[in-house]
Amino acid sequence: MIVTTTERPPAEIALRALHLATELQAPYVPRSNKTIKSLYSEHGADEIVVVSRREVRLLSVNQQPFFFHPSMAIVRLKRLITGGTDTLLTVSDVKAGETVIDCTAGLCSDALVFSFAVGPRGRVIAIEASQVLHVVVREGLQIYETGLPEVDAALRTIETVHGHHEELLREMKDNSADIVYFDPMFEKPISTSSNLLPLRSQAHNEPLTEESVKHAIRIARKKVILKDHRDSGQFQRLGFSRVRVSTSAVAYGVITIDE
Repeated sequence: MIVTTTERPPAEIALRALHLATELQAPYVPRSNKTIKSLYSEHGADEIVVVSRREVRLLSVNQQPFFFHPSMAIVRLKRLITGGTDTLLTVSDVKAGETVIDCTAGLCSDALVFSFAVGPRGRVIAIEASQVLHVVVREGLQIYETGLPEVDAALRTIETVHGHHEELLREMKDNSADIVYFDPMFEKPISTSSNLLPLRSQAHNEPLTEESVKHAIRIARKKVILKDHRDSGQFQRLGFSRVRVSTSAVAYGVITIDE
């Protein structure tokens, strides 16, 4: 992996790229007038992080570019703004001012919906195991503009954390969040989700463990939620006895914490 910029970047973008290269432990290569193809060839890199004023983009050989975008979260939030409902928010029963831990952040689409729901008095912590995904999404959350002030505010307040969720959950205190949420990469991909293909190539794909769920139950004050394919056997394996299936191939498992 190398880190570079777009052509003729302003000084602040070059400095930002240098800082990200240090964080990613990757060489920073000034772009000059070189093409991406030539950078691949000259440096023997199979991944290039390109920093610009508007985004941080991950380019990988034989893969679609990966960059932050809200994906279907924008459609869901527009529905909420106009008085509609959202299945995840209904299942989790999340309220304004609450704390949510999203253990498998990815593009932070669900974290964004949670952030909108909990509002400025709430807190959403989004954990991502892949460092490069964490960096690309973290930077995007601070730069991306949707044209909707309330959505942009929700983007900016998501707290991103790099690390494996099981290790981080183990260190968290009992009853320190209201909702703990898992959305592991589906074993059975939804074929229509082509915009998630670059994410799938980078994400950590290990199955959710009983240990992680045990810690989530210890931490959550209200509910632990698992999102998975409707045909998945993970709900039963991990003790999610209440399963609600949406109109798509997505299903939600729920563990309600006894008060």
